[in-house]
Amino acid sequence: MDRLKSIEVFVEVVNAGSFTKASEKFAITPAMVGKHIKNLEHTAGAPLLNRNTRKQTLTEIGEIYLLRCHKILSEYAALEQETSLIRKEPTGILRINAPITFGTLLLSPIICDFLEKYPKIDIELELTDELIDVTHDGFDVIFRIGDLEDAAYIGKKVTDYELVFCASPHYLNTSGIPSSIKELNQHRCLGFSYWKKQSKTISKLDTHAFDIAHSRFRANNGMALKVAALNDYGVLLQPRILVSDELTDGKLVEILSEFKPEPSPVNLLYKSRNEISLKVRLFIDFIQQRLRSQ
Repeated sequence: MDRLKSIEVFVEVVNAGSFTKASEKFAITPAMVGKHIKNLEHTAGAPLLNRNTRKQTLTEIGEIYLLRCHKILSEYAALEQETSLIRKEPTGILRINAPITFGTLLLSPIICDFLEKYPKIDIELELTDELIDVTHDGFDVIFRIGDLEDAAYIGKKVTDYELVFCASPHYLNTSGIPSSIKELNQHRCLGFSYWKKQSKTISKLDTHAFDIAHSRFRANNGMALKVAALNDYGVLLQPRILVSDELTDGKLVEILSEFKPEPSPVNLLYKSRNEISLKVRLFIDFIQQRLRSQ
């Protein structure tokens, strides 16, 4: 017997107050209504209704069971609505904010695949390493690297972000290979401007070599700093995804691997679960699956 149908019949019996009225709604006999109720009582292992000749009342177990049945039917209705929306193809613009390197190298290719799968969704991607005001900038999804402090949005960790120390072979041949973090103070190090304002990464390192005050070449863009390292200027501390090809080709050499910072969490932020739209939910599921597989 269809368990969901039995639940619907049970709820209607309680609402209508009789087997006969419930049977009329579902175009079945009162006897069949009784079978549906017995089916649920068998599953529950206890009577759900007190029956007499005039009316049916809920038992104590029946009252608890009824609350659960309402929840099941509500969730099933929401599932049917969502499935119907998916069949009709989700539409609209999805506005996303992400850090520059992460958004360019890791997120952008995934977005292309997402757009192929959902041809009626458009994506507007804004890349910046500045901390934005998540409550006022109008983004549907925001990616943040590091620990979260915004209580206004829901956060999900989607991956880790690894930083590495590296330099060109020529620089290391002429300036020497540092064997400890403190030795970086005797080297030219390339400073990332945003570390001054918002990152705890540098504060946890036992060196001031990457501080803005100590770095003669600093920039607000990791790609510019990578080009400087490739031109033999100094030691770079940037995400592995930014320098992975150069490390593989030998154009840059990883150093101080045992001293590199702990990987930072990459968090996906979105508004309250009660307000989440279908297009946002689809994107969250898609990005989690892709990053997990990678």
